[in-house]
Amino acid sequence: MQKQACQEFIDKRADWELCRELSEFGVSGYKVSAKERDAIQEIQQDALAGKFDVLLVFMFDRLGRIDDETPFIVEWFVKHGIEVWSVKEGEQRFEHHVDKLTNYIRFWQAAGESEKTSIRTKERLSQIVQEGRFRGGVAPFGYRLVKRGRVNKRGHELYEIEIDEQESAVVRLIFDLYLAKGYGSQRISTYLTEHGMMNRKGENFTNVTINGMLKNNAYTGVLKSGETVTDIFSDLQIIKPEIFEAAQKLKEQRSLAFQEQRHVPLNTKGSSALSGNVFCGHCGGRLIVTTNGKKYVRRDGGVTVTPRTRYVCYNKTRHKHRCDGQTGYTVRKLDKVVDEVIRSLFARLNDLPKEAIIEERCAESIAENRMALAKAKADLQAHTAETHEYEAEVIKVIRGESKLNSDLLNKLYEEAKEKAAESERRVREFEESLRNGEQMKSALSEQFASIQGWSELYDTCDIETKKMILSRMFSAVRVKRGYEVEIDLTVDCGQLGMYLGEPNTDEPIVCSETTLQEIAENR
Repeated sequence: MQKQACQEFIDKRADWELCRELSEFGVSGYKVSAKERDAIQEIQQDALAGKFDVLLVFMFDRLGRIDDETPFIVEWFVKHGIEVWSVKEGEQRFEHHVDKLTNYIRFWQAAGESEKTSIRTKERLSQIVQEGRFRGGVAPFGYRLVKRGRVNKRGHELYEIEIDEQESAVVRLIFDLYLAKGYGSQRISTYLTEHGMMNRKGENFTNVTINGMLKNNAYTGVLKSGETVTDIFSDLQIIKPEIFEAAQKLKEQRSLAFQEQRHVPLNTKGSSALSGNVFCGHCGGRLIVTTNGKKYVRRDGGVTVTPRTRYVCYNKTRHKHRCDGQTGYTVRKLDKVVDEVIRSLFARLNDLPKEAIIEERCAESIAENRMALAKAKADLQAHTAETHEYEAEVIKVIRGESKLNSDLLNKLYEEAKEKAAESERRVREFEESLRNGEQMKSALSEQFASIQGWSELYDTCDIETKKMILSRMFSAVRVKRGYEVEIDLTVDCGQLGMYLGEPNTDEPIVCSETTLQEIAENR
């Protein structure tokens, strides 16, 4: 349409001849500076070379919509002897000061129109996703686009998004390999390739693609447009939100920024069960796994090399003055101690009356929250009254009747306001906790179910899955001389009614090689 209008405009002028035509596709004249637009740069170079006399555009905003840049581009052409014309707006001159003002106002208006268009577009896209509809583009792997008869204003049939069963099975497998077995993106890529699972193009999944999929919260059933994120649409959910959040936490713990606090294995290769969350009980340093071979001469004269795998304290081997503990610990021996501990925990958990404990813990939590809420309300009432007293004192200051100076009064008043605001925040927090009593029941029930699931899986699973189970049960395992082991649990045993020592204590599990048999007998 624009080309046709320009050609018709040229045909009406006998002394004009089209010498060159330039078009831009997919370039925003509102967002992209003229310095970065190839077409504008070419036109300016041709103008300097004297290759044309008139620059014709459909409308002046085709040159740009940046109000503090485009007016001066038009003026630049005129100053260099080029007539600048628009099919719709005529010639732009700069013979008077008013011409400059008109030129500037035109592009200021164009910039405003761009902003309005952008706002309207964003708002409409936001509405589309909130309605659970596809906003356009390529559907993420795991979904497909289908037509169900919905049409737009122009009568064009629109696409809807739905789960693709074959692709979604691959998505679930990727999350399962990442969380249950601790595979990294490269190892997942290799696994999928070996099992003949390809992307839509029939190519291998790359580790970059897999990382992107693991971070894509669209799989939880939410749609996104800009800053708008919808509630969950159950018919679009491939991955449960709690599974997605667990994947994000695992990814965070494996990042370099989380190196010091990490208690999960960076990878699950190898036969050591505790790699990632085992530490020296003397210096606190992380233990690393080393393997060397011990040679044995057979009777027939041959040599047999038996590999020996050990957890070694890095500080002890590299900086002896930093650690007075043992250099290393046999993997088989230390893993056996921890294995007996977790089996004991699982056995105790399976003997617990689940429903009774959940009811008891929820009742305790409600009682605690009610007491805390009553105190917070009393504090709020006191701080509010104090604030009102200072407000009344302000009147006395104005009348000259107060013994307090204005600076001191202002300081006391601001402090009272802050205390009242903090008390009000705590009141809302405890009220919210009381309203969420059912959510607490659900959370405890899910925690029981998760641990019981791990218990059932532990005896038969492979080493990769076993490592991930241990990392979820233990945040840290510290070992000292004589294989004295101290274990920090990630689960709240007291909350689950599984006391390891005295009730209402939060002490870590401590055991040694000499108590191993006792632990095994008293599961």
